[in-house]
Amino acid sequence: MNTNPVDSTMKLKEQAHPQIIFGEEVDEQSSGEQLLLSMYDSVQTSIFVVDVLEDGDFQYVALNPTHERWVGIKSEELRGKKPEDILTPIDAVKVRQHYTDCVRFGTTISYEQCLQFQGKTTWWTTTLTPLRDQNSRIYRLIGTSSNITATKQLAQAREIQAEGAQILAAIAQKVHESLDLDTILEQTTEDLRQCLNCDRILIYKIKSENNGTIVAESTVFSGVSLLGKSFRDPCLNGKYQQSQGRCCLEMVEDIYCARVKSCQRDFLASMGVRANLVVPISLQKDLWGLLIAQYCDEPHQWQQIEVDLIKQLSSQLSVAIQQTKLQQQIKQLQTKLDTHKQEQQAQLEKHQQFQALVLHITEKIRERPNKTQVLATVIQKLATLFHLESCYIELYNPDCTCASVVDEYPTRKPIYQGLTRKVADLSEIYQPLLEKQPFQSIEIVPGWHPQLLVITQLACPIFDEQGIIGNLWLIRPTQQMFDESEICLVKTLANHCAIAIRQARLDATNQARLQKLEQRQNLTNKFLKQLSQELRTPVTSISLAAQTLETVLSSNNTIDEVIPQLLQILHNECGRESQLINDLLTLTYLQAQPEPPTLIAIDLQTWLPPIVESFRDLTNVQRQQLNLIIEPGLPRLETDITELERVLTELLTHTCKYTPAGETITVTAQLTDNAVQLSISNSGLEISAEMRSRIFEPFYHISHNDPWTHSGTGLEMALVKRMVKHLGGYICVESSEGQTTFIIKFPVSEMGG
Repeated sequence: MNTNPVDSTMKLKEQAHPQIIFGEEVDEQSSGEQLLLSMYDSVQTSIFVVDVLEDGDFQYVALNPTHERWVGIKSEELRGKKPEDILTPIDAVKVRQHYTDCVRFGTTISYEQCLQFQGKTTWWTTTLTPLRDQNSRIYRLIGTSSNITATKQLAQAREIQAEGAQILAAIAQKVHESLDLDTILEQTTEDLRQCLNCDRILIYKIKSENNGTIVAESTVFSGVSLLGKSFRDPCLNGKYQQSQGRCCLEMVEDIYCARVKSCQRDFLASMGVRANLVVPISLQKDLWGLLIAQYCDEPHQWQQIEVDLIKQLSSQLSVAIQQTKLQQQIKQLQTKLDTHKQEQQAQLEKHQQFQALVLHITEKIRERPNKTQVLATVIQKLATLFHLESCYIELYNPDCTCASVVDEYPTRKPIYQGLTRKVADLSEIYQPLLEKQPFQSIEIVPGWHPQLLVITQLACPIFDEQGIIGNLWLIRPTQQMFDESEICLVKTLANHCAIAIRQARLDATNQARLQKLEQRQNLTNKFLKQLSQELRTPVTSISLAAQTLETVLSSNNTIDEVIPQLLQILHNECGRESQLINDLLTLTYLQAQPEPPTLIAIDLQTWLPPIVESFRDLTNVQRQQLNLIIEPGLPRLETDITELERVLTELLTHTCKYTPAGETITVTAQLTDNAVQLSISNSGLEISAEMRSRIFEPFYHISHNDPWTHSGTGLEMALVKRMVKHLGGYICVESSEGQTTFIIKFPVSEMGG
């Protein structure tokens, strides 16, 4: 009959900790039992024990250390408690059902579940095994679990990213098709809710400073709708307005956490909301409304991929709203044009030509060609329609101090192409243009000509809600002024030029962002690949040692010297795996938005020597010389001594590792360039610029033949760079003439007196 290894381990656990399991004392244990008990305590799989009470209820008995670390609950704190005592009501019901199924079927079951521990969402794969007493009654359940949260979150992120791309494409298509704005808003809320699998998505249009109306909604609650209702948010006043060019979002994972204001908590609770994410919908500098995602039954940890998706949708909705406004403007202009055609039948043909030209340019813009094609079409059509001598477009520089001609369509030879004018030199022309007003004048062509040459020039500003962009110029070789209908057409085409230019700039920005995201994804994939290799190495060693140990224990001959060696391998590799995970968690924490360091003023004259001296024995063994130089009169340095000590220790370890025998390692502290500078240099080693640029990358080693490759986690130097940055400092590495130096600088402003 096969024996469940978890069952055997738990029996040994009962023998080793009788006060926890049975309440009976056992005086002695065999070495094999001690070994299995040690494996129970150190195995990376989570193990938990549940008692089945006489009345069919369940209560927890114990957790192994791995499970304690994952859930953040000590075994003694859990003992005697029921699922409802440690889990949310919803999770407790799910867990109880699994326990009941295991007892009812009387056999081992496996399942996957999502649980909340201390406000954090975690995913687990669990195998539940029943234990029977002498009367064949199931009196206990043994569970083994693996935390698959990272895998689940990655899968969810990929799914959200894929669905989000489809939603963004659908909105872009609807905008392209010029669908009704209400239809776009309604479909967006429904698609986004299904993508995020949340309880409610709202679009809130602001009517006044702190009041607005729900104009679109998607919800899982049938019969309960907020659509069309107006709300007065007591905390709305200005909190979503732009700050330094960026919109402020609000993210609440649980309304009952301490940082949520009471007015906001009461407001959200009145709508049955537990988790809330709000992203502003802005039209340039004006706040149009809010895009809101809500969970109602339980808290929710908002993932960055969810936040990014809602931000992108907010931007896309801004485009849709702006497009709707522009379409309304075009319709208004078209109405005026139709009225004008009715009043002046004599100009009917010209108005038809105007309309054809506007539609042609509109179609050009909808086809999304490059900006140059749209602008070239505009000036060519205008020059042909109005029999112009020249038609050109000029664009302002960012501060509107200069205007440069970017495209010209001349009837004979180019006159203005490449011309740059200073606005200050022609203020009488550019002042009304910068105020978004057209400028028209009759000018005498300078220079000597057999006949007096007079031209009429018209300039219409190219602008949108974001500001002024440039001007559209028309040069007519006669004294005939442009009438109101012609000016109206030029204004319309100038608006279309603004759309084309902004659209081209937006496309370029989006393309740059996509390239940056692809680069970031490639770096992430590379990091994960290296991490998986690093994690797999100690696991392989542990597995091999465990198999060998099993063979030794099952043999009749006892090999006393083999077991300690195998145990040492297990201990070393477990320690290495634990250190790698700790370094990875620290690196992840520092790459996010860590809390400010705890600063303590230290005197480097007394603080630094003990740290350097701790490496004296190592350098003596490796026949290296170790020197310490501290400049007198250094000011006290305010820093986090734990992080600074870790930085120096890792750098000294790295330096000792790569310094040849007979060479010198020097640690220097001095004041230079308004900063305290700590330097660690060694002779006998020079590394290339390519190596220096990668030395702080995770899992990068200077030499593939490095005998120390597997002595650390591979994350030490990456952690050093992140910790120095966290302390407000700067680190670099220099190498030349057979010497390599790590330099750390802390600005004077960071130092105490």
